Amino acid sequence: MEKNRGIKRLVFALLYSWQGLRSALKHEEAFRQEFIGFVALTTYSFFLDVTPMERLMMISTLVLVMIVEVLNSAIETTIDRVSYDKHKLSGRAKDYGSFAVLMTILIATATWLTILFA
Repeated sequence: MEKNRGIKRLVFALLYSWQGLRSALKHEEAFRQEFIGFVALTTYSFFLDVTPMERLMMISTLVLVMIVEVLNSAIETTIDRVSYDKHKLSGRAKDYGSFAVLMTILIATATWLTILFA
């Protein structure tokens, strides 16, 4: 089977990305919460007296949280696809993904607090 190339490949990539966003919003509660936070805080950032670079950093950290959350969801979905049975390696993989999300939330929080109060 020949792969799509050029503009056709870009169109399909955009469609797959759109499907991913819709699926994450539909199936992942944590992603929905972070998406709502992203929209609210991004909007709020435009009312703050910060430089464009600071605003970019603030918004970028929120995007990073959502990126890591969706990767964590992909890990969890893949593990659940393989087996719902409890296994220490499956649990460890899910815990690592969860820890990665926590770390990015801490980075985002530290960034926002530093910009707002330093």
